[in-house]
Amino acid sequence: MALTPRLAQFAAVGRHEHVTRAAQELGVPQSTLSRAMVRLEEDLGVALFARRGRTVALTPAGRTFLRSVERALAEVDRAAESVRADADPAAGRVSFGFLHTLGTETVPGLIRGFRADHPRVRFQLVQNYGEAMIERMRAGGLDLCLTSPVPDAPDLVARRLDEQRLRLVVPDDHRLAGRRRVRLAEAASELFVTLEPGYGLRRITDALCAEAGFTPRIAFEGEEAETLRGLVAAGLGVALLPPPAVPRPGVAELTVTAPRAVREIGVAWLDGHPDTPPVAAFKKFLLSRRGQLLP
Repeated sequence: MALTPRLAQFAAVGRHEHVTRAAQELGVPQSTLSRAMVRLEEDLGVALFARRGRTVALTPAGRTFLRSVERALAEVDRAAESVRADADPAAGRVSFGFLHTLGTETVPGLIRGFRADHPRVRFQLVQNYGEAMIERMRAGGLDLCLTSPVPDAPDLVARRLDEQRLRLVVPDDHRLAGRRRVRLAEAASELFVTLEPGYGLRRITDALCAEAGFTPRIAFEGEEAETLRGLVAAGLGVALLPPPAVPRPGVAELTVTAPRAVREIGVAWLDGHPDTPPVAAFKKFLLSRRGQLLP
C-alpha cells in the first residue's frame, strides 16, 4: 500500500529517464518527484536508477520493475474504463436477477419495454431463487432483483409490483381434472411435488396448505417449476404452480378458490446503495409497472 501512490510517478520517470521531463508530464515539482523516487527505492530496498544529475538510467532491477508496473497501471486503467462504461447513462450496465418462472415472458417483455427508450443499456441477467439472489445482491453481484415473496429485511428496500395467481396442477386423468375450481383442502390426501426448501414458492405452498388445514405429503422436490409440471403430467403428484408460459399437455390447471392462492412479486435492492444512472432508470421503469408487471 505504501508503494502504490508512487507507481505512476516511477513509470513516468522510467519512461523518460529524466526527472525534470517526468515532473513536467505529471505536473509536480521536480524536487517532489526526486524525493518520491528515493523513498520508493528505500521502501523496496533496491536501486531502481543510476543517477547522473537530472538524468537517470534504469538499473536492470528498475527495468524489470517498470515492466510489471506498466502492466499493473494498464489493468487499473482498464478497470476504471470498465466502471465508467457501466455507469454511462446511455450505454451502461444493469445487473438484474429474477426468478426462473419470470424468465420466459415477463422479463423479456420488461427489457423490451425499457430499451424502447434506452436502446443501448446493457443487461447482465441472473436467474435464481429468491434467497440466492438476495445474497448475491448483498455481495455486490446484483443491482436489483425481481423476487417472491417480497423480502422484508433491514438492509433491503423492497416494493410490491404485482401478484400472480397460483393453480392446483393435477394429471389430466386425475379425479379433480374435470373441475375448473377447487378448494385446496380437497387435495389434502394427495402427494405433492414442490420446489426445494428455501425457494419462495415452497414457503408459499407450505403456508397455503397449512391455511387449508393440512401438511402436504411431499413426493418429489425440484428446482424449477416446469420440471414439476412434467412430474405432475407423469402422474407423480399434484403441485401449486404459477401459470405456464405455454400450456402443458397432460395436466389440468385448476383455480384455487380457498384459501386465496397468490404469490406477491416485488423488486428489491440494497438500502443506501448508490445507483448508477442506468440502474436508476431501470428501477424507475420497474416501479412504473406496478400492477402491470405480468403479461
